[in-house]
Amino acid sequence: MSRLGALGARLYRGEVGYDFVGKRKIWYGISILITITAIVGLAVRGLNMGIEFKGGAVFTTPSTSISVSQAQTDAQEASGHDAIVQRLGDGKLRIQVTELNTSQADAVKTKLAQDLKIDEADIAADLVGPSWGETIANKAWTGLGIFLFLVVIYLAIAFEWRMAVAALIALIHDLTITVGVYALVGFEVTPGTVIGLLTILGYSLYDTVVVFDSLKEGSKGITKQTRWTYGEIANRSINGTLVRSINTTVVALLPVGALLFIGGGFLGAGMLNDISLSLFVGLAAGAYSSIFIATPLVADLKERDPQMKALKRRVLAKRASAAAKGESPEGHDGYDGYADAADESDSAFPGDVAPAAAVVGPRGRGGRGRPSGRRR
Repeated sequence: MSRLGALGARLYRGEVGYDFVGKRKIWYGISILITITAIVGLAVRGLNMGIEFKGGAVFTTPSTSISVSQAQTDAQEASGHDAIVQRLGDGKLRIQVTELNTSQADAVKTKLAQDLKIDEADIAADLVGPSWGETIANKAWTGLGIFLFLVVIYLAIAFEWRMAVAALIALIHDLTITVGVYALVGFEVTPGTVIGLLTILGYSLYDTVVVFDSLKEGSKGITKQTRWTYGEIANRSINGTLVRSINTTVVALLPVGALLFIGGGFLGAGMLNDISLSLFVGLAAGAYSSIFIATPLVADLKERDPQMKALKRRVLAKRASAAAKGESPEGHDGYDGYADAADESDSAFPGDVAPAAAVVGPRGRGGRGRPSGRRR
C-alpha cells in the first residue's frame, strides 16, 4: 500500500487526524478575507463582459504575420471602440469590437482589410446584438436560482436543514471567489464562463455531500453514547474522507490546469481561458469549502441544539471524572489517538461507522489497544 493509501486508511480508522472543526474560526477568517478581496475586486474593476453580453462584431482573419498589438491598434482606430485581439492556433486573428451595428461593422471590416493588407472577402464577420447577450444572462441567473433552490430542498430532505444551509453558504462562497478572481485577473466573461460556473457547483456539491453522508452515518444514535461530541464526529467525518476529496480534486484539476496554463498560456488558445479559469478556481474553492467551511458550519449549527449541548456536557463531565480518577478518558481530544473503551455500552462508534477506531489506542498500552489482545 502506498504512503498516501496508508495515510487514508489511518485517517478513516481515526488513528490520526487534524482538528478541522476545532480550528474552524481560522478557516472562517481566511474565507471572509478572501471573499472580501473578491468583492472589492468586483466592485473596483468590474467584470470584463464578452461581446456576447455587450453586443458588437467578431472578425476572423486568415493566417497573417501582423502582430496582435498592431492588429489591436488598427481595429481600435477603425472602429473608435476598444478591441480585443487573440491569435488562434493556425495563425489567424480573432478581433472583437463592442458596440457596433451592421453598417459600422461593414465599415470596420473594410478598414481592417486595408490596414492588415488582407482581401476583405477573406475576413469573416459575425454580428452579435446586445439583446441576445441579455437573454443569455437572464437565463443563466434563472438556471442558477433553480439549481440552488433544488439543492437546498434535496439536502433538507436527504439530510437535514442545517446541512442544506451550510451547503448553500459553501456554494455562494465558491461562486463569489470565482467571480472575484475573474474581476481581478480581467479575463473575458463569455457564455463558456457561465457554463464553467454552473459546472463547478456540481463538483463542489459532490465533495460536500460525501462528507455529509459520512457525518449522517456517524451521528446515528449519537445521544445514546458519551464518548464523542457532535463536533468530534464531524471532525472524524472530514478526516475519513479527506484523502478521497484531495484525490478527486487533484485528478479534476490536472486536465483543467492543462487547458488554462498550456492551452491558454503557451499555445495561445485564448478562447479556452473563459471556461478553464472558472473551472480551475471553482474546483479549488469547492474542495476548500467542503472541508473547511461546510462541515464546520454544520457542527456549529448542530451544537446549538439543546440535545447536543446536553451531550457535550455529559461527554466532558465523563472525561473530567475519568481524569480525576487517574483513568484514561474515553473518546478523544485533539485527535492524538483514541482511548481504550471502558464499558461495552459505549464501545461502538455512533452509527457503527469504522468500529476499529474504538479499539485503537496509543502505543505501549495494554488491553484491546494491542494487536495481541493480551493484558498485562
